[in-house]
Amino acid sequence: MSSISLTIRILDKDYQVNCQPNERDALIMSAKLLGEKMEEIRRGSHIIGVERIAVMAALNLAHDLIRSEQAVKADAETSQLLQSLNVKLNSALSDLNG
Repeated sequence: MSSISLTIRILDKDYQVNCQPNERDALIMSAKLLGEKMEEIRRGSHIIGVERIAVMAALNLAHDLIRSEQAVKADAETSQLLQSLNVKLNSALSDLNG
């Protein structure tokens, strides 16, 4: 599959980016999220320079990703525990009724 070229705008600057056609929407959403995070940092802090703002935005987004992954892992572990308890309860109920 051939790639397509997109122009994305982040902090009033245009960037030319290539991607696969099926990744276009995800790239646009990613650029929007990054732009919003960088704008939030620029407005809410005394950090000067696009590069420093980009690094802080990357750190914030990486932190959010790690927290989300940890929450998913905790949810999976909880689900597994509940399934195990359900099996044990069903077995105990079966023994009582049997």
